[in-house]
Amino acid sequence: MTQPDDTPSTAPSAAPASTPATPVAPAASRGAFDHVMEQFARDYLRDRRSSRRWSLFFRLGWLGLGLFAAWTVYSENRHNSAPTGPHTALVDLRGEIASGGEASAEVLLSGLKDAFEDVGAQAVVLRINSPGGSPVQAGIVYDELRRLKEKHHKKVYAVVEESAASGAYYIAVAADEIYVDKASIVGSIGVLMDGFGFEEVMKKVGVERRLLTAGSNKGMLDPFSPLDEKQRGYAQTMLDQIHRQFIDTVKEGRGKRLKETPETFSGLFWSGEEAIKMGLADGIGNLDYVAREVIKAEDIIDYTTKENVAERLAKRFGASLGEGAVRALRALPAVH
Repeated sequence: MTQPDDTPSTAPSAAPASTPATPVAPAASRGAFDHVMEQFARDYLRDRRSSRRWSLFFRLGWLGLGLFAAWTVYSENRHNSAPTGPHTALVDLRGEIASGGEASAEVLLSGLKDAFEDVGAQAVVLRINSPGGSPVQAGIVYDELRRLKEKHHKKVYAVVEESAASGAYYIAVAADEIYVDKASIVGSIGVLMDGFGFEEVMKKVGVERRLLTAGSNKGMLDPFSPLDEKQRGYAQTMLDQIHRQFIDTVKEGRGKRLKETPETFSGLFWSGEEAIKMGLADGIGNLDYVAREVIKAEDIIDYTTKENVAERLAKRFGASLGEGAVRALRALPAVH
């Protein structure tokens, strides 16, 4: 008979309870992030280097253009100052007479002074094609032209092409003689001040004008306010004074040659042919005629001050350099 085995049987042990693990970022994710940051840093440094290189390139380029412009201007000045034989000196007055323009007093007088100072210049011709402009600029040229004539003992001849009107004629009467084409426009001895009035339009569209001033006449001739009769009278008095100055200048310049009529100083203008009859001009003739027949010096040298390409580049370079300096100063830390 088989006896039961008293050896205790070994029961399978229960699995220990598992403890929840702390989540850890995979190594692959950290590696990808580091790679992105590294790539970003490389791209940023590359862009910065490229920006600095282009900045340096443009600065060197502007420097080169500036040096080229300075060399060109210097070379032209040396050429213009070279001794010349007997000739007729020419200075052009073209376009509107205005400060800062090609027909400003500064530009015209620069050429006129060079022309008078050249010992080879037998006389100076002012060739005019202008509708006029600033009475101040015209007055400056007129006064200086008379001074240069007296100082250098040289005659000045005005040659009118298309027109010598208003301020341009103001300058022309400083010449010893005025020559015109029979179809030139001459005269317009008057003064104007123009503008617009919008007060009725503003009423129709329902716009209110709010103008604050310190001084009862500070808003004088404001185009959006009604015209005050007292202010109109003040402006008219000023225009009459300037007109009187213009008239006196014409009478001084033309002298006994002027055949004054009631219309002479009314602001009208005439053809060159009629201007000669009125004593506003002396004869028919162009630049070549005056140089050949009047001055007796056929060779013509142009002393007109012109802004060439090199000078424009020099101005732009100077402006760019100044702007860069301002930016650099603004970048400096403030001191408090």
